[in-house]
Amino acid sequence: MDWGNVTAEDLVDALREVDWSSPPRPLSEFLSRFTVPRSSATWNSRLKCNLYYYRTNYFIMIILILGLGFLRRPLAIVAALLTALSIAFLNDSFAGTFSEKVTRTLRQFSPHLAAKMRPPLTPVIRGRPSAKRAIYICGRSRWVFVLIFSAVSFFLWYVSCSLLTVLWALAIGLLAIFIHASFRTPNLKARLNTFREEF
Repeated sequence: MDWGNVTAEDLVDALREVDWSSPPRPLSEFLSRFTVPRSSATWNSRLKCNLYYYRTNYFIMIILILGLGFLRRPLAIVAALLTALSIAFLNDSFAGTFSEKVTRTLRQFSPHLAAKMRPPLTPVIRGRPSAKRAIYICGRSRWVFVLIFSAVSFFLWYVSCSLLTVLWALAIGLLAIFIHASFRTPNLKARLNTFREEF
């Protein structure tokens, strides 16, 4: 495959469609054969090929570097989880599943409280719901939970002073990926693998 003709949008689309469950490449292969590219076209082609071929290794590298950043500020882990949860509540299927599991778990301990957490009934006119179906989490509108979790996560990010630490860790991780992808010489296996996946 001629990686010089691939645009950034094509690479992003390919990364969205690719199977991310593939195992990472061996460390001996990942850390061998570094050379300086001879031209900008070679560099561009090498960068795109390596980003595609070593995608799982790069993902693991980002997670490890972010983990080191979180170790410096442990409260940031809670802030990041609450931020991720508030974003996940915007997904209809996640919000519904989360509400069902919480209600089911709570029903085992307190059926009376679980009954109060049921969503309100929507009126039905002529066999159809009268309004667009709203998503409820534990009997409340999902926006209540999004607002609460966002406010608490914002407060934790502010109190822990860790947002800058996490951003620096993310920047260092992206820089490490950029340097590795720029100077790692793609081997024949990488080129054949990307050709095979494209075919």
